[in-house]
Amino acid sequence: MTEEVLFKFERRMDRAEIADYLRTVADSLESDEDLTLESGGESVTLAPPSRPTFEIKAERETSSSGGPDELGVEFELEWDEGEDGTDGDLHIG
Repeated sequence: MTEEVLFKFERRMDRAEIADYLRTVADSLESDEDLTLESGGESVTLAPPSRPTFEIKAERETSSSGGPDELGVEFELEWDEGEDGTDGDLHIG
């Protein structure tokens, strides 16, 4: 399966800013609204089904150059396009 990145955002933020962003995503999910991700002039709007797959992964990436390891946590929602009767709504701006 080939992966196409539709939107990517990465920057250093303080923990309160991250929590606020995650709360906004959680509020959209809870109220059955479309999920819009924006950064600068880029945006993508997705319509998750009522029961997407939710994955949490904690990982350690070991540096091959002898530098410090990098720790991370990833939160992921996945679903098949058209799942739950949706038409796979996707808008890229």
